[in-house]
Amino acid sequence: MASNNRAALINKVIKVVKKHYKPVEAPRERNVLEHLVFASCVENSLHEDADKVVAALTTDYFDWNEVRVSSLRELAEVMKSLNDAEEAAMRLKRVLQSVFETQYSFDLELFKKQNLGATIKQMEKFHGTTPFTIAYVTQHGLGGHSIPINQGLLEAMRVVGVVSDAEAAKGSVPGLERAVPKTKGAEIGGLLHQLGVELHRSPQGPTIRKILLEIDPSCKDRLPKRQVKKDEPVVKKAPAPQPTATKKGDEKKGDGKKTEAKKPDPKKPEAKKPEPKKVVTPPAPPVKKKTDAKAAQVKKVVKKPTPAKNSQPAKKSPTKKLAKKKPK
Repeated sequence: MASNNRAALINKVIKVVKKHYKPVEAPRERNVLEHLVFASCVENSLHEDADKVVAALTTDYFDWNEVRVSSLRELAEVMKSLNDAEEAAMRLKRVLQSVFETQYSFDLELFKKQNLGATIKQMEKFHGTTPFTIAYVTQHGLGGHSIPINQGLLEAMRVVGVVSDAEAAKGSVPGLERAVPKTKGAEIGGLLHQLGVELHRSPQGPTIRKILLEIDPSCKDRLPKRQVKKDEPVVKKAPAPQPTATKKGDEKKGDGKKTEAKKPDPKKPEAKKPEPKKVVTPPAPPVKKKTDAKAAQVKKVVKKPTPAKNSQPAKKSPTKKLAKKKPK
């Protein structure tokens, strides 16, 4: 990209950003280590949130060595107001550990007396530092001219065409320090930082979308897209039904064309299909009722009435006696 075109795009970005954001208040007096701690906290968050976190760290802990030996979970709980509390806690813990191992103390004021280039190289060796933290300390703690660029701002510059994909992969915006005078470095850096925080916090939000389209109306296709999470189920479309495979006999040998199915000739009588034999199931035998043989032979027994005990014997009728006498 031509330098004139890049500088014009950078100036347009600054012009639009000034319409949507307010300048950040000048940071209070801090030593080099405190600037490094603040930069580790503010990289992806607003300045006022980072100020509250640093104030909590200085009041809740005895010194920076106690912060260094604290667990990541404990530090993340104190720094939960930041947009990336866990990442910021890891950056801070690693920076303090590296400073302690290399300097054997937490005093970095000697860096102000050294050459700026040598100091920057020495800070780059600290574990946990990023291009943003080094540029922030260079601008606010060492008096150099360097615009801090976080990942959100770098992505915004790529979307509007200030940097290419290859330049964005290197993490730098060539020509930014030349387009911004040193006296305006802190002010412009604070405005651009807010743009980067907005994109980091809500990549598909309406606010960042409106600002980026205002800078470059043709960047619609380069706007951040929604990324599918690993936990989300991926809905797969059902495969289209495939045609059934034809047999080799259905194709002609010469031209390879498929032969059509033969239609029945109406003149020829169709052969009758043999009727299936009916299977006759024999009727079930009648169920005989079980009779009791003894019950069939038993006759009804009529019981004679038993005479009463006090009853007298019946008297014979006189007619019967007369019948037995013979005539004289």
